Amino acid sequence: MKVKTVTIWFVAAALIVGGSILTVGLRASTESARYKVLEKSGKIEIRQYAEHLVAATSMSGAGGNGSFGRLFRYISGENKDSKKIAMTTPVFMPATPNGRTTEMQFVVPVDVAQSGAPAPSSKSVSLKRMPSGRYAAIRYGGRSNAKVQKERLAELRAYLAEEGLEPVGNPLFAGYDPPWTPAPLRRNEVLLRLR
Repeated sequence: MKVKTVTIWFVAAALIVGGSILTVGLRASTESARYKVLEKSGKIEIRQYAEHLVAATSMSGAGGNGSFGRLFRYISGENKDSKKIAMTTPVFMPATPNGRTTEMQFVVPVDVAQSGAPAPSSKSVSLKRMPSGRYAAIRYGGRSNAKVQKERLAELRAYLAEEGLEPVGNPLFAGYDPPWTPAPLRRNEVLLRLR
């Protein structure tokens, strides 16, 4: 019985370590939205983002899974040029002022954006520009959900008020990891653009 228990623990540990290595490797090899950190205070950063081209779709109706699927089909070649586009990070999710997500966005790789991103085949996917500018971001781990997002948004807003920094526009949620990533290794963020 003890051998069986040890084997189970060994397999579980191997899966966790393997998943950790895979997550770190995927993050390191995946293009990410470009920014420069201007200031840092604990888990909060003030960043300067370059302008980004994003493929966007509504999150109403089918919810997050349907939205992800539409964007994934676009980068998998369901576009006017039948061109495959590399996955990037993060997946951005703009929200209403109270934190309800309204849209999902994939960042288009810089080389694809510069050479001309293919037009989407589906009317439910569009290409948009995420404007350059200063953004405040708070990072957190674990599984993200509406409750956690609202808590982190409130924490970020409190920090900005204390520092005398004025946010403009609505919050932006960001997720960096594939669904199989273990919760302790996940990277999530809430961003607010600054005046």
